[in-house]
Amino acid sequence: MNNHHKVIIIGSGPAGLTAALYASRANLSPLVFEGIQPGGQLTITTDVENYPGFPEGILGPELMDLFRKQAQRFNAKTIFQDVSRVDFSRRPFLIYSNEEEYLADTVIIATGASAKWLGLDSEKEYTGFGVSACATCDAFFFRGLEVAVVGGGDTALEEANFLTKFATKVTVIHRRDKLRASKIMQDRAFKNPKISFIWDTAVEEILGKQENGKKVVTGVRLRNVKTGGVSNFRTDGFFVGIGHQPNTQIFHGQLNMDANGYIITTPGSSTTNVPGVFAAGDVADAVYRQAVTAAGTGCMAAIDAEKFLERLHD
Repeated sequence: MNNHHKVIIIGSGPAGLTAALYASRANLSPLVFEGIQPGGQLTITTDVENYPGFPEGILGPELMDLFRKQAQRFNAKTIFQDVSRVDFSRRPFLIYSNEEEYLADTVIIATGASAKWLGLDSEKEYTGFGVSACATCDAFFFRGLEVAVVGGGDTALEEANFLTKFATKVTVIHRRDKLRASKIMQDRAFKNPKISFIWDTAVEEILGKQENGKKVVTGVRLRNVKTGGVSNFRTDGFFVGIGHQPNTQIFHGQLNMDANGYIITTPGSSTTNVPGVFAAGDVADAVYRQAVTAAGTGCMAAIDAEKFLERLHD
């Protein structure tokens, strides 16, 4: 019975830890599975300047540590373990982690979404130091600079258009000779005088250096996929715009999802097609993907779970 909980939260980004805060303040004693990347995507973000309440900005890992401590203050229990599988076909729900079985009356899924990356070693090296997968998060840092975006779909063009509000020039690098983006996004990009294109080209390496004790991006190494020619292209920043992948693999076949794998929730709530299972944050949000919106839906999920448990008790 020690493994039976009223609320189990899977994920520890802004959504999961906000859900933990609200659930613990409601005396529900939630258990949070933090996973192998505690704190979610913000842990790989250096400076966060758009989260309310921090006028001077704050480091991503530091912000998530504050989230965690606040939830723990009200007796939320957090463990650094992954969830390997779930069974929502019976009640209480079954959650499996480290070969151990946990029972839950309600489950809040806050496993987030992961940006798709090119898979380059140099890309990892400069992530947070000039390489980003979120223009909304990081465009401000490139005010007055020149940046590059890789990709050819809506994600890449959304990033490129947003970046033109800050950067002086945005170059879209695409490995084909035409875009996959929707026509309206293409028209918007082609009409933007700050956006230019490099076609039939793949990115092979991110180039950078140490400057004043800090890593900075100086350019990218490109390869023309038709001629094989290799060249260096100067840029102050590099944005990966090849889409996001929701972390929902272990829930397939049990929860309703859209074509891209995002969990479908009832409009205006966090409820899923399984009563007692709720979804919050980027795992159910393909549009905004911000820390503050994730935190908001984490609050919603905790309140929805509390109301569900009240009805269950009645």
